[in-house]
Amino acid sequence: MTAVATPAVVLLDDRLPDLLPAAALPVLRAATAVYAGEGVPLSEGVDPAPEVLPPGSVLLTTDLSEPRAARLVEAGARVVRGPEPEGAELLEVVSVMDRLRSPGGCPWDAEQDHKSLRQYLVEETYELLEAIEDGDRAAMREELGDVLLQVLFHARIAAEHAEPFGIDEVAADLVAKLVGRHPHVFQGGDPAVHDATSQQHRWEELKQVEKRRESSLDGVASGQPAVALAGKLAQRASRAGLPADLLPGGEGTGERLFATAALAKLAGEDPETELRAVARAFEARVRAAEKSARAAGVTAMTARDWRAHWPA
Repeated sequence: MTAVATPAVVLLDDRLPDLLPAAALPVLRAATAVYAGEGVPLSEGVDPAPEVLPPGSVLLTTDLSEPRAARLVEAGARVVRGPEPEGAELLEVVSVMDRLRSPGGCPWDAEQDHKSLRQYLVEETYELLEAIEDGDRAAMREELGDVLLQVLFHARIAAEHAEPFGIDEVAADLVAKLVGRHPHVFQGGDPAVHDATSQQHRWEELKQVEKRRESSLDGVASGQPAVALAGKLAQRASRAGLPADLLPGGEGTGERLFATAALAKLAGEDPETELRAVARAFEARVRAAEKSARAAGVTAMTARDWRAHWPA
């Protein structure tokens, strides 16, 4: 075995101190001894670091500013570090959420429960939707973080329940779901899937078997906006073979709205998105007309004023 001439330093991620970077393996194989420095748990073959490391040894540390590591770096020791694993910041935000919820953390956070957080989950979701509609990348990034916060918050609260589960269980269930519903990707292929449309149908089939659902409508969230609900119900029933003439009909406002939403969904459109786009465009035109009127000195707009200042 050829020992390295001078001690080397292997920098570990302080969030994952047990994870060795691949680049460190040749250095560790050639080391005369391996020592644990700041933030590194002891394990078989790894001893506590002395103040002065012997030649040919390796110091494992999570902090290059600790005295032993700093002295070695100043003396020109080789520093080996691996790339930060993708998703590492998720560990940090889980830790922050835990701190906020724990004794000595934030009193408001400590008082919340699943029910008290419901309004924020809905609000943050709509704010993200608005950022997507506006094409505002900075707002999307921020609002995605706010939605993630809601997931982490609920998972942290769930960990305190009499029947606990935490963010790891949530993530593990999601992995199992994604793998199980994509056999064409993870299980060597699926003859039923040959394009995006067939994959969508296959997803619903696998979901129904997996959840042992008795109805094609099981799992449709009845609390969603009415236009989206009508479209989803029509889509699910149609996939189960329901003929279009059995969809709600009539001249009432509700029946006509349902028919419009259902037919749009069956045509491959998203009625909720389409209606929101029209509503947002109308909102912009109203605001533009009001701004134009104010600039012209109009304070109380009449029907004539609205028409005069309405955007072309």
